[in-house]
Amino acid sequence: METNLLILPGLGNSGDRHWQTFWNEKFKNSTRVVHDNWDEPVRKDWLARLNEEIAKLETPTILVAHSLAVSLVLHWAETNTNKNIIGALLVAPADVDSPLHTPECIRNFSPMPIYKLPFPSIVVASENDPYATFERKKYFAEMWGSDFVNVGQKGHINSDSDLKYWEEGQLILQQLISKIKDSQNSDF
Repeated sequence: METNLLILPGLGNSGDRHWQTFWNEKFKNSTRVVHDNWDEPVRKDWLARLNEEIAKLETPTILVAHSLAVSLVLHWAETNTNKNIIGALLVAPADVDSPLHTPECIRNFSPMPIYKLPFPSIVVASENDPYATFERKKYFAEMWGSDFVNVGQKGHINSDSDLKYWEEGQLILQQLISKIKDSQNSDF
C-alpha cells in the first residue's frame, strides 16, 4: 500500500528543528499544509485550507497532526469525509478548552470535539507536556477511539524537544500503517 502523509503543523508552524520539518524533507510522499496565519489561527480558515489540500489527494493518506492541528483534524472529520484519508497520527494534542494550558488565540478551536474518529488513529503523548495534562490526552484518545502511546518525558514533542527525525515517532507511524492494513484486510 502506497501511503502519503499530510503534515499538519500547529500554532506558529513547525520550525526548522521540528520533527515535522525533518519528516517532510525525508519522506518524498509527504505534503505540508501551509496556512496564511500561523500566529492568530482562525478555525474556519484552517478548515478551508485543510479541505483544499484534502480535495487534491489521489492516494491513501495519513494525517500527521501536531498540537493545535490535532483539534483541526477532529473538527474536519466531524463534518467531512474523504475516502483517501485512511488514518491519523495525533501528536501532543493541545487542550484548546483550557486557558490554563493554551493561549487565548486558539480558543476559537474550542470545544475540542469528542467522538469516535471514522479511521484508525494513534494519540502520542508526553508526560510533561505543558499544553495539556497527561490525563486529558488519555481521555481524548479514549473518546476518539485512538490507540494511546506514552513517549515519556518529551515536553510538547516539538522543536524544543530536539527530536530531529524522531525515529520513535516513525516506529509509531509504522504501527499505525500496520493497523490500517489489518483493518482493510478484515473488510474483505
